[in-house]
Amino acid sequence: MKNTSYLSIALLFLFCSSCTKEGPGGKIIIKGRVMHHQQPIPNAMVYIKYGTQDSPGSNITYYDANVKADANANYQFNNLRRGDYYLFSVGFDSTIVEQVSGGVPVKVKNKEETVTLDVPVVE
Repeated sequence: MKNTSYLSIALLFLFCSSCTKEGPGGKIIIKGRVMHHQQPIPNAMVYIKYGTQDSPGSNITYYDANVKADANANYQFNNLRRGDYYLFSVGFDSTIVEQVSGGVPVKVKNKEETVTLDVPVVE
């Protein structure tokens, strides 16, 4: 009886530890550039929503984390788990003197360690 209890606890622990959700805690990197018609958008904000490939919309409070793109429009999210994500970005295109925004779904598959994906933004 005692061995059965230990086995049950071990199986439960193994089952629960394999049920990871998208988000922080892994080794995956999602990176890329924020782009508007092939032009980089420096210093744009990039938001990420865990566990979906559907856009939550433009309300940034619906997103789980964010990073600021650098002066070359590069962004990077580190230490993510495999799964589904949605990226949304807001920036300013100085060539047209206008705010631009847009998003893109991301699916991180089993064997990927780094996903490189530009976030397209529009007027």
